[in-house]
Formats: sequence, C-alpha cells, structure tokens
Amino acid sequence: MDIFDKVGKGLGPIGAHAHYSHHYFTFPMLTGEIGPRMTFKGKEMLNWSLNNYLGLANHPEVREADAKAAADYGLAAPMGARMMSGNSALHEEFEAQLAEFAGKEDAFLLNFGYQGVMSVIECICDRNDVIVYDAESHACLIDGIRLHKAKMGQYYKFNHNDMDSLRKNLERATKKVAETGGGILVITEGVFGMSGKVGSLDEIVKMKEDFNFRILVDDAHGFGTMGENGRGVHEEMNCIEGIDLYFSTFAKSMASIGAFVAADKDIIMFLKYNMRSQIYAKALPMPFVVGGMKRLELIKKHPELREKLWENVRALQKGLKERGFDIGETTSPVTPVFLHGDYELTHVVGLVQDLRENMGVFCSIVTYPVVPKGQIMLRIIPTASHTLEDVTYTMDCFQVVQQKLQDGVYRQLAEEFIAKQVELV
Repeated sequence: MDIFDKVGKGLGPIGAHAHYSHHYFTFPMLTGEIGPRMTFKGKEMLNWSLNNYLGLANHPEVREADAKAAADYGLAAPMGARMMSGNSALHEEFEAQLAEFAGKEDAFLLNFGYQGVMSVIECICDRNDVIVYDAESHACLIDGIRLHKAKMGQYYKFNHNDMDSLRKNLERATKKVAETGGGILVITEGVFGMSGKVGSLDEIVKMKEDFNFRILVDDAHGFGTMGENGRGVHEEMNCIEGIDLYFSTFAKSMASIGAFVAADKDIIMFLKYNMRSQIYAKALPMPFVVGGMKRLELIKKHPELREKLWENVRALQKGLKERGFDIGETTSPVTPVFLHGDYELTHVVGLVQDLRENMGVFCSIVTYPVVPKGQIMLRIIPTASHTLEDVTYTMDCFQVVQQKLQDGVYRQLAEEFIAKQVELV
C-alpha cells in the first residue's frame, strides 16, 4: 500500500464537505484592514470572527512599532536558536516584562502558541508523572498530553469544570504516583474558547490543601481581557500565586504571533534548557519581540481599551438574553449563541448564507460534533473596535435568522446554494 492511498478515500470528517464549503465555510478569505468591517467575496461584512479583543491589530502605535522594527532589524534577526546564536537583550527584556505582568518570577518566549504549550507539557512531564486534565481542554493541550511519555494509565480526564470529578481523579493520580514515584500536573484553561466559561482556577488551587500537584493554565483568551488590570483569569480569581505554569499566546488580545510561559525562575531555566521545540528552532524574529513589547505597554497604559471591550460584551450578552437567546454560561468576552432544534447541515448552510449574503454578518458557525446533534452555535467575539450599533444590528439579524430557522426556510436555500458552490469549485 502506498502511504498516499488514503488521500483518495476522502479528506476526513471536516473535509467531507469541501466540494462546496472550501473558500466559503472553510478557508474563507477576509480582506481589507483588520477590524469590525472587512470584505468577503466582494461584500462588506460586519465581522465577529477575529480574536482581536482590544483592537490592537491596527492600532497606530502598534503599526508604527511593527514597521520601525522591521526596518531596523529586518525579518531575519536574530539568526539561529536562542541557545546557540539567536538570543538578544530585547528578548530577555520582553520576557521580564511578561513575567512581571503575569505575576511570576520569570518567563520564556515561545515561537507559537499551539506548538509552545504542547512542548511545555512534553518537557515538564516524564514517564513517571501523571496528568489530570479538563475534558474540554483545547486541542493544543490534548496534543501535548498525547506527547506524554507515560502509559495510558497515567493521564486522567475530569468532567468539565467539575470539582468533584477533579477530586476523584486526583485521588486516582495520587495512588498512581505513589507507585511510579512521579508527580501530578493538572491542566485547565483560564477561558474556554468555545463556551466562554471561565475555569475554576481558585477552586483548583484550593485543592492543593488536600493533594500534592502543580497547575498549568492555558489563558489564551483571558490574558489582556480578564482581571482588574487585564493580567488574566488568575488575577480575576485572586489566585496568581497558586498557578504554577501560566501560559498565553499573543494571537488573541496581543494581535500578533508567538506565546510565553511564566513560572518560578528555576522552572523557566529548566524549560529553556530542555524544551526541544525551542532549543532546535529559530528565535522569535525581532519585529515580533519589539512589537510585542509595544502591545503589552498599551494593555497596561490604556485600560479604556479593555473597558470598551467589556461595554460591548455586556451590551451583547445582556441583549441576547433579553431577546430569549441561550448564551450558555459564558462569563468572558467569548459569546456563544445556541440555536436549539431538529436541525441538519442544510439548515446551517442556509443560515450562514443568509447572514453573509443578505445581512452582511460574518461569524463562526459551530455544529456537531463540537456541539450536540440538532444544535447550531453562532460564536461571537466582541472587540473594543466594535460599536454598540454593531451589537444592536447583529442581535436584530439573529432574531430574523432564528425565526426563519424555526419556519424551515433554510433547507431549500441551502440546496440551491450548495449546487451553486459546487459549480464554482
């Protein structure tokens, strides 16, 4: 058998609909200046699909800092991996700033968020250790757990945000490490990116009174948005000291590329000398370092950006509830809108087509298996750049599509739309 034979058997569960979804539902192309209004297939869209929480992507000071750094250093500097020839005073200065903001002794810059947190897990856990993780952990965390050198019996999943389930699994893990001689790492998130729920970090930290374990928190959606100063969910819940490994990407509130992990100095030094993905990879290019420092400066100096974000969040979530929409249990900017009924894929296609083509609203649509069968989730990401008028208009549109969905309007629309898209492909 040729290893490529599998390609002819299909594109997998997501790619099964690529014959009509490519470039429309999947791999869409949004053009123009990053912000609430962008262009999709020649039409202006009110865009709720970008994690540009604080509107920093096109902030004039950010654009100026990025451009100057690119002119001063180019995109190549520094050449080489940090350990060999790619270190710089600016990299270490940025790490010190991130550590101070996150409330930790030290920090380590990572080239990418997804790869970075996978590597942290792989590096910190050896074959004797046990991992206990939240059932709704992001794919990057799950893939990091899969890199764990131990056997299947040494990682346990607890029910989402369920402290009783966590306790039971910590009891199992404690018995296991008594046999292996290892330690326990609990993995969870600050903000769960699909549901918008906030992880029970304070309750998990409190469990340290009864069990011996360390905590890794992926706070990708909380960094810059949650807490009195935007430090993250651990600030929001007043448990900064109890979080042992604090991780975040720059791809959300920082509107950039890269990531960092913050912890005690000795832990960071261990990671610097043992994380293979960083030891053998080129250093984060200087424009991302200089630009990152400017973004962090703006987060600290301009709380009004976070205040405007939350003004929009509160207006959106309060308004949706008042109109009878189910937004789950979100307590973060991430705003899911659940539409319940006996819905099939054709309903989803028709709904999205109507939102985009006729109403000019672009948002993420989530279906089974991410949500239960028969349910549709519209995922909204408010930003500081949106206006209250944007919020009202979108809620009005959602009321229209919900009624059409209930009236069965979208099935025929979807069939016509799919036929047209297949012709274009």
